[in-house]
Formats: sequence, C-alpha cells, structure tokens
Amino acid sequence: MGLLEKLGLRKKEDEQISAKREEVISELEELCRNDKGVYEALFDTMFLDPRKTGVSMEEAADKAKTFEKNKDLLNARVWYEIAGAMAIYEGNVKKVKEYFGKCEKLSSNKKYKILENPEKAVAKAQEFYKKYLA
Repeated sequence: MGLLEKLGLRKKEDEQISAKREEVISELEELCRNDKGVYEALFDTMFLDPRKTGVSMEEAADKAKTFEKNKDLLNARVWYEIAGAMAIYEGNVKKVKEYFGKCEKLSSNKKYKILENPEKAVAKAQEFYKKYLA
C-alpha cells in the first residue's frame, strides 16, 4: 500500500471518528434540549467516555493536590478538572462542587457553569452515561 493510499485511509478513519463524536455530542444536546445551561455546563466539563481516561477520581485529585502544593497552579487546575469530570461520571455532586470550585479559585479568569446547578447537571450526565455507556 502506497503512502497516498495510507493517507487517504487515515482521512476516512478520521472522518468516521469525527462523525461518531458529533453524533454523541448531538445526543447530549438532545438530552439537555430543555435546559441550555445544563448542556453548556456539561459540554465544558464532562468526558463522553470517562472509562478511557485510565485514572480514577482519587488519583486525579491526589495529583492536583501535589501540583497545588508545589505551586504549579496550571497543572493543579488541569488535574482538578479531570477529578471533577470523573466525579460527574461517578455521580458525586459533593466532589463536583469541591473540584470545580478549586478550579475556579486557581483560575481567576474562568467560571465553571457546572457550579451554578451541579445537582441538575450531574443528574443529566448520569442519564447520558446510563444510555450510552451501558
């Protein structure tokens, strides 16, 4: 197989992956059709398939705390976001508030919409996960 064929094949694979991603995002949008705020909160914070992260909520939180202790605030925020996304997946509203609250404190210029109504957002995320990750 020549290089051009490989590139063409790769392009088709990328297009298929992109189409599947758009389909899943559309499903999230459809699930939240009556509440644009919840959709926007989840679009920015949840993983579509958190099983593929290879890290637990606790591991991500531990890494975030280590980075925060070492004054590496950018990496701390990133790991708190991962921990928060995993908390969404686990349905743990208390941890969602805690981790995304930490993110907001570490990043003065970014506001997390999920903190406006975390209970409702986590409930919708759980609905999504039960339907699409079963």
